[in-house]
Amino acid sequence: MAYSSRANHAYLRRRRIRAVIPEKMDQAANRKKKGRRGGRPFTHDTELYRNRNTVERCINKIKEWRGLATRYDKTPVSYLAGLHLRGAVIWLRSLT
Repeated sequence: MAYSSRANHAYLRRRRIRAVIPEKMDQAANRKKKGRRGGRPFTHDTELYRNRNTVERCINKIKEWRGLATRYDKTPVSYLAGLHLRGAVIWLRSLT
């Protein structure tokens, strides 16, 4: 989880939201070092983490096009046209 404080964990538990990102190694070591006071390790959804990673990589491919990353386009219509164009280029490259 990006913000892995106890308060954030409690907030997510109250809302019944499962953690997607696994616990960092250094945070796990600190928790284990505290013994019983460190609390239980939280579980994360491995399948959702894989999907999240795929989506983030796709967004990064879209942002490689400078016009989309910096939002140079002034109107929403031209931005959306650029987004469609970039999506088409990514799709065409995936075919070869």
